[in-house]
Parts: sequence; structure tokens; C-alpha cells
Amino acid sequence: MSKEPLPQPVLDPARRSKVKVDENHGLWGFFNKDKKSLTTPEQEAAHGRPWSVEELRHKSFEDLHSLWWVCVKERNRIATEKYERNRVKAGYGDYEGQERERAVRVTQRAIKHALTERWYAHEEARKIARDDPEVNLKGEPAYTPTEFEYESAKEEQTEGEPGKELASQIEEAPQERSPTRPSLATA
Repeated sequence: MSKEPLPQPVLDPARRSKVKVDENHGLWGFFNKDKKSLTTPEQEAAHGRPWSVEELRHKSFEDLHSLWWVCVKERNRIATEKYERNRVKAGYGDYEGQERERAVRVTQRAIKHALTERWYAHEEARKIARDDPEVNLKGEPAYTPTEFEYESAKEEQTEGEPGKELASQIEEAPQERSPTRPSLATA
């Protein structure tokens, strides 16, 4: 234990020193924009809809990361107001707070869904790349294309008479005639 005496609280309000609070202090994030501990039910009910998975699929990872932490901050603010309503026994705002929290949780679930889809797509691409001889997962260069097969097939075709093989295949194919439509040979 310390031999120094503990400080005594100042009970007289006139003798208390005014504490200056930074306007941008992080703890203000637990309160609404008016910096009040409670909002009216109308203010609490005035919120938008949750984000859908379809909308979030088009967002970048950084945007999703930022939106996740905005949701966390909003849930903290909602929990602070709920605690304060219960403490002062306000008797109002519970339903609106629950609806707002539900919307935020739905958005967070949609963010997780979008990120999970991206993870599965990445894993599928990694598995395909692992089996592809043109892709090097161990270093640079990551992609080394082999000679395109179409070019070699084109060179083989130009060595002989162009199109002779195709013409012989067409001549050998049996011609089926439709009973309702005359063939082109007889027309």
C-alpha cells in the first residue's frame, strides 16, 4: 500500500473544476449525434432498411470492412440507449430500438454472406489454378501461357488444301428430308 493519502472528492459544485472534453472524443460514438443519452421513439424509428447481399456483392473489401465497423458502432449506440432507458425506467423506445438493432444485424449477416461467397470463389479458383500447368502459385511469373493450340491447328490446315476435308465430310453425310419441307437439292 502507498503511504500517500487518497484524494477526497469535492462535494461542493462551486469548487469543482470544469473538465474540458474533446468534441471528437471516441466515446461520443456511444451516443447519438445530438450527444444525448436517449432519443425519442420517432428519431429511433427513422432509419433506413438493411443492406441486401446483392448490393454488398458489388462493394470492395474496404467498403465492407468500413460498413462492418459502422454497424458495430451503431449496435453499441443502441445498447447504450437500451441500458439508459432501463436505468431511468423511461418506458418508451424499446420496440424502436429492437427494430433498429434487427436492421443492423441483418446488414452484418449480409456482409458475412457476401464475404463467405468471395471466400468460396477464391478457394475454387485456387483449386483450379493448382491443377493448371500454366499457373504458378509459388512465385513470379504467375501465369506462363503455353502455345495456343488453335495456332498449331491452323498451321496444319494450311499445309493441305484448305477446306478439302470439310467438303468431303459434308458430301458423305446422309441428307435427311423433312416431309413438310422440301430439300434444297430439289428446290
